Amino acid sequence: MIEKQIVIKSTVGLHASIAAKVVQAASKYDVDINLYYHDKVIDVKSILGLMSLAIPSGENVVIKATGPDAEAAINDIASILE
Repeated sequence: MIEKQIVIKSTVGLHASIAAKVVQAASKYDVDINLYYHDKVIDVKSILGLMSLAIPSGENVVIKATGPDAEAAINDIASILE
């Protein structure tokens, strides 16, 4: 399992268009990947799950991934969120 802490840097937080980019990026990889925010765990490949979190700018999240493409997936997603 690979894990990375990320600070959401978008000035409007994790909104619909960023969530869509994250889901599209995650879906390219053979990986099980989850986003942890406070006490919630969401499958990163679920746009509704991501949007339901309503994460504001400046918040810390943790992404954990397992699978052969875990590191590449986390790096790709981090580049969208950071």
